[in-house]
Amino acid sequence: MLEIRKEVSGMDGGALGASLGLGGGAGLLESAATPMWRAPGKKDKDLAEKLLLTGVVLDTVVVTCALFISFWLRFCTPIHEIGVPSKLHLGAYAGYIGCGAFSLLFSMSYFKVYDRTRLLRFRHTAERTVKACALWFVGFLLVSLMFKFQPPVSRIFVVISAINVTTGLLAWRYAFHRLLQRSKVATELRQRVLFVGWNAESQKINESFEADAVHPYEVVGCVPSPGSQFRRKPTVPVLGEYSDLDQIFQENSINTVLLCDVDCVKGEIVGLANLCERAMVQFKIIPSYFQILVSGLHLETVSGVPVLGVSQLPLDVPTNFLLKRMVDIVGAVIGLILSAPLILIFGALVYMESPGPIFYRQRRMGRNGHTFSIIKIRSMRLDAERGTGARWCVKDDPRRLRVGAVMRSWNIDEVPQFWNVLKGEMSLVGPRPERPELIENFKDEIPHYNARHNAKPGITGWAQVKGLRGDTDLGERIRADLYYLENWNVLLDFQVMIMTFFHRDNAG
Repeated sequence: MLEIRKEVSGMDGGALGASLGLGGGAGLLESAATPMWRAPGKKDKDLAEKLLLTGVVLDTVVVTCALFISFWLRFCTPIHEIGVPSKLHLGAYAGYIGCGAFSLLFSMSYFKVYDRTRLLRFRHTAERTVKACALWFVGFLLVSLMFKFQPPVSRIFVVISAINVTTGLLAWRYAFHRLLQRSKVATELRQRVLFVGWNAESQKINESFEADAVHPYEVVGCVPSPGSQFRRKPTVPVLGEYSDLDQIFQENSINTVLLCDVDCVKGEIVGLANLCERAMVQFKIIPSYFQILVSGLHLETVSGVPVLGVSQLPLDVPTNFLLKRMVDIVGAVIGLILSAPLILIFGALVYMESPGPIFYRQRRMGRNGHTFSIIKIRSMRLDAERGTGARWCVKDDPRRLRVGAVMRSWNIDEVPQFWNVLKGEMSLVGPRPERPELIENFKDEIPHYNARHNAKPGITGWAQVKGLRGDTDLGERIRADLYYLENWNVLLDFQVMIMTFFHRDNAG
């Protein structure tokens, strides 16, 4: 979302998903003076800021205590005899503890742990806390290996610290979130949302709010958009007419207005934005014309003219691209070495059941539309597509070999693709590569399909670990791929790789 008042303020990635916020400047449209009242969201905002500050302070206390405990465990208990025997005074490690605490808080801030929309959502906060601790652990360990500090940083101390800080942060934050959810504070923290207009997108947003008991938003109701009536029947209360907005804001303590009808003329949108600004109510728009890669939307100026569009995604950043490539190379080498016995065993079983080539090459679509030959252990008959041409694999596909069913169930047929990764044609994690013949049939029919080709295809991916492979809903698969592209980070790649080991493919 983009929120603009008199200047642009950047992306707001809250739970309203793909929406843009616009706030009108006071001089954009002349309108009748509206009396000011106390902003309904002011108390909520002040409370959220105090709770976030409390979280930062208590995080600092918990992290510092955990590091002190880690020091005691490492150097003041029998553990100090493990490895290089050493006994140190606390003062020698005070600097390490201070830098460690500061860097961990910085990592948590980087992963947006301190976000007011997550104050009531422990699972979201916990995920980001674990990622922040993992990044901190890797960084702390690398520093201890690369630099020869005096006294040296104990690797065992780093490992104990990672366990202690992660456990401590999760424990106190769980208690904190449970306390918030069970108190009246939860009501104060929820943003009260009013829809202007009603369409499929607003219906979907409302359903997501209702399905999540700890969602930070509460839909109060809706009003028709200026100059028009509802195009579909709302499933939330209709609070009045558009002309009654001043009174509705006051009576219902509205924090956020969400405009659904983007067919309004410019003057009406600016007028609504100005009205919200005077009432100190956030104004946001559901951009029905932007339903793709919305996290990459940025407002920039070209010759002084503001231009909105999709710019850099995470993997467009050179450092991110190089980091992913380094992980791919290391992973591909290790994967080829470890999978060699599997390839030999299952290759022999394939040949025994169906004499012929063990490996199967097939043309697939890669990054930026370039094609390449994917390598798999053959799991089907030699004449599997004779008379039918290219088509999706389905559950219990009759074309499979008996050993092929086992391989596909555990993704063993995919292991030769480590060679494709090593060559740079694929990545360990990414959207699944599809056959050009199949893409040709639906790339013009399925919205946003080709956007997934902004990244290298992967052996595994977010869609695959969610069970979206083979003869499954293509729209859901595309949404999963776009989510991956928009939210990529190296920890997400490791998460997908770990999930792959516990995911059995039931697509056939």
